[in-house]
Amino acid sequence: MNQMLLLLAVLLCTCVRAQETLTLSDAIQRGLENNYQIRIAANELEVARNNNDYALTQKYPTISLGINPGVAYRNQSNPASIVVQSATTSYTLGPSANLNWVIFNGGRIAINKERLETLADLSAGQLQLQIENTVQDIINAYYNAVVQREQIEVRERVLTLSRDRIEYQQVRQEFGQGGTFDELQARDAYLSDSSALTVQRVSYRNAVRNLLQAMGSDDLNQEVELADDLVYDPTDYDAAALEDQLIAANRTLQNLLINRDLAALQTQLVESEYKPTVGIGAGFGYDLAVQTGTQTFEFGGDQPGREQELPGVAARTITGNVGFTASYLLFDGGNRRVREQSARLQEITAQLDYQSARQQLRTALLNTLALYENQARIIGITQDLIANAERNLEIAEERFRGGTINSFDYRQIQLNYANAEFQLLNALLNLKNTETELLRVTGQIIR
Repeated sequence: MNQMLLLLAVLLCTCVRAQETLTLSDAIQRGLENNYQIRIAANELEVARNNNDYALTQKYPTISLGINPGVAYRNQSNPASIVVQSATTSYTLGPSANLNWVIFNGGRIAINKERLETLADLSAGQLQLQIENTVQDIINAYYNAVVQREQIEVRERVLTLSRDRIEYQQVRQEFGQGGTFDELQARDAYLSDSSALTVQRVSYRNAVRNLLQAMGSDDLNQEVELADDLVYDPTDYDAAALEDQLIAANRTLQNLLINRDLAALQTQLVESEYKPTVGIGAGFGYDLAVQTGTQTFEFGGDQPGREQELPGVAARTITGNVGFTASYLLFDGGNRRVREQSARLQEITAQLDYQSARQQLRTALLNTLALYENQARIIGITQDLIANAERNLEIAEERFRGGTINSFDYRQIQLNYANAEFQLLNALLNLKNTETELLRVTGQIIR
């Protein structure tokens, strides 16, 4: 008995842990932490920030150290020389140090540093854009799951009405007031509603899974309870204020402006090649050579030849140099001219990209705002439609029990009520999605 109680407690704890209450704020927070695209963009930003260093602009000198050890063997025979025979081995060691420093190259150091800073800004903008898109996806997925859950409740209410209808027909049949045909019609409606409820539960499960995927969750089968409801809270937006906010804060436009700045910097880099390059160089060397072996001397006449061992004395040589270099490219076949012209054309393209995107976004903003206002009006109409459908369903139920209307008319009124509920839920979801798009396109989705 104790073991059964323990097992039951373990199962209960497991179920409690598996069911998680999830608010929209929690979903967004987890998505920002786990979403793979955000993590990739954040890592790319770190790379760009790491590259934003003068070390990559040739501002600092380069110093190199080297060593050139070597071994050489030489065996020479020359009867015409005093040294008629020589067999030597040389050991050399030559450490060296060199310094090169470009002290002026047409301002390319400053331009390259500004370019690296601009690239870091662009990476930050790409990260911001990815965050905004992810937040929008999570909001849409969250409220879509909420709507799917609410539709389950509507399906359950309709199924309850169908069940009550079966029980009513059974009672009528017991008292001889109803037939088998009426009961079969009621059961047919009940089975259809049961099938629709089953499909709706699958749709809700899929919607939750899509939400977990947008959040970057690894457990796509996690059971969650959505804590936030979809409420009707329309906002009276000012079109002019939204346009100003679009121009000032839209992330896509801001990134295009950064691209325009990068194109201008590229033009400056090409123009800097028309200026001379001045540098300084210095070097130091130390050579050490040791020679060993034997040499045979012949002095002519009757004197015998004499073989002598080399003493193995080291020879040392120290060298050093320092100097300035200045160069100017007079002619390169028109290479710089072509690249400069291409860079200027790229500037024009970047400016046109910005202006085109600005025009398209302004048009999309006004269309979205008009859609939002229209959807808000549709919700008001749909709410009246639901109130009418509920009243109609109440009257129809009374008339059906009183035998005034047949089962087919009652079923149609029942379906009209369910459709009105679905229409309102979808209208609320569309309004929320449109509002989310308005906030994203004007840079206000992250507040």
